[in-house]
Amino acid sequence: MKSLAILLTLTAFLYGCAEKPAQQQAAPPQPLPVAAIHTDTATTYQEYPASVEGAVNVEIRPQVSGTLDRVYADEGAYVSKGQPLFKINENPYRQALNNAKASQAAAEGALANARLEVEKLTPLVQNKVVSDYQLKVAKAALQVAQANVAQAKAQVGTAQINLGYTVIKAPVNGYIGRLLKKQGSLVAPNDPEALTQLSDVHEVHVYFSLGETDFINFKSQYAGSTLQDKIKHLPPVSLVMSDQSTYTLPGRIDMIDGQFDKTTGAITVRASFPNASGLLRSGNTGRVRLSLQHNKVAIVPQDATIEMQDKVFVYAVGDSNKVAKQPITIAGKSGSNYLVKDGIKEGQQIVLSGVDRLQDGMKISPQKAPEKAAAIAKN
Repeated sequence: MKSLAILLTLTAFLYGCAEKPAQQQAAPPQPLPVAAIHTDTATTYQEYPASVEGAVNVEIRPQVSGTLDRVYADEGAYVSKGQPLFKINENPYRQALNNAKASQAAAEGALANARLEVEKLTPLVQNKVVSDYQLKVAKAALQVAQANVAQAKAQVGTAQINLGYTVIKAPVNGYIGRLLKKQGSLVAPNDPEALTQLSDVHEVHVYFSLGETDFINFKSQYAGSTLQDKIKHLPPVSLVMSDQSTYTLPGRIDMIDGQFDKTTGAITVRASFPNASGLLRSGNTGRVRLSLQHNKVAIVPQDATIEMQDKVFVYAVGDSNKVAKQPITIAGKSGSNYLVKDGIKEGQQIVLSGVDRLQDGMKISPQKAPEKAAAIAKN
């Protein structure tokens, strides 16, 4: 029994000696890629849903009532200013003009007769053959006759205008929309629907909206003491079409609405694009792409960040190669990178990958970052 106790004691002693070195041996620091941060100027792009309208969109409506006798232009056709589009039956208006001309002729005859009466009575009054009263009556009748002639001429002018309205002409160059009335239809100025629409699209206006926060950021990006000054300093904008292609010509922002929409909380902005080829039409949709310039920002790969409780952090490498978690302020996003405007300093080293395995105060073995990752961090 004594020998067995000694053997057990010796075994326990040897086992304890074997375990102690294993427990005292610490794990080596993790080798992780790091890079120094450099600030620079960067540009990001923001896209906003947009609608396209022609520089001039005109509703074509009749100005007189009647039957539509002719339709000269087809849907979608390009027409020039002054070109006839529709013809309303002119017969009633032609007869109204003839009647007005006849009334004018009668008024002019009455005027001639009134003049003759004044001319006849004038010497008789001078010779005291008739009383002065009769001459005054004749002169008053002459004034009435003159007024009747003026009124008749105005009626002739109105009849001529109405007759001219029977031919509806294009007020501007542009493209014809759908023809909502066909030949033979009865049309009137108070019809709820227009005959068609005419769009002048040699230049198009693209409308989009900015929320209040976006608008404040938008204004802070560019020089100028007033909004009009800032508009002059805005860079060109691009239009992304519905098929994801980019319109070949750049546009410029030339108008910002005077107030926010109380319903949507957004303000309307207009950009104008040249469209000599007619590729864009009223009713097109797309997205306006704005470029925003960010000064003194660092470009940090998203893989180098970690998000916790709606905040974004990086791990900065400090003394003795120990890492510390630091919150950063994101100014924008460019591809798979964040633009950081606050939270890290020029020249500070951060861990570029493997941050999900790190904790505050952990020691690492800094490794030279791959060339691509280092180039991103250095911008």
